[in-house]
Amino acid sequence: MGMRRPKIKNIAYGEFKDNACLEEQIADLRRGGVNLVVGSLDAAINWGRANSLWSLTFATSCCGIEFMAVGCARYDFARFGFEVTRNSPRQADLIMCAGTITHKMAPALKRLYDEMAEPKYVIAVGGCAISGGPFKSSYHVVKGIEEILPVDVFIPGCPPRPEAILYGMMQLQRKVKAERFFGGANHKQSKEEALQGVSNEVLACGKRSSERQRRAPIVIEHVPEDFSAAVNPETENE
Repeated sequence: MGMRRPKIKNIAYGEFKDNACLEEQIADLRRGGVNLVVGSLDAAINWGRANSLWSLTFATSCCGIEFMAVGCARYDFARFGFEVTRNSPRQADLIMCAGTITHKMAPALKRLYDEMAEPKYVIAVGGCAISGGPFKSSYHVVKGIEEILPVDVFIPGCPPRPEAILYGMMQLQRKVKAERFFGGANHKQSKEEALQGVSNEVLACGKRSSERQRRAPIVIEHVPEDFSAAVNPETENE
């Protein structure tokens, strides 16, 4: 069976890909005082997703204090759409892993990640979450959460400044906006994939499919000075 043709009143099917016809209709609407924006549904959905990221807080050591500072009045990450944090993985879009992960804690972190709905993201905050930090030679510390989870953004530091955390989260926003949502970030498993036990995580990482490659993680190497000044203006007491 062929694909069903879409039907829109007063628009012929052949005009769907006729840019000149669309431009003429846009001009007619604008002459009548209507503001019309033409774009892709992917871009609109990703704009909403990027500006409403709900994080699952997973603070295990001192980097968690910096994350708390980001949510307080001085930095106030609510300005960028990050104000909603959740303690339930089923209501979260990303894991903000702030602190040391021991081998005893690793199964709990992995279980929480598995319980999150797709699409989901991971931010590694601080040296301990990235590489084990000062405890990397210890027998009981995971040498970076990338050993167990696919990380999207690395924010180094011991601990990183709140400005760095804000900057890293904004880089994740840019990453989300560039995704292909339909058939990409929200990939629906087929029956064959479900029977084979192929998870969305495996598909996103490209371990079994060369066509679905995971995007390279973002490493925050430095925070621009103008960005730091913008998010942390000097107060009168300073």
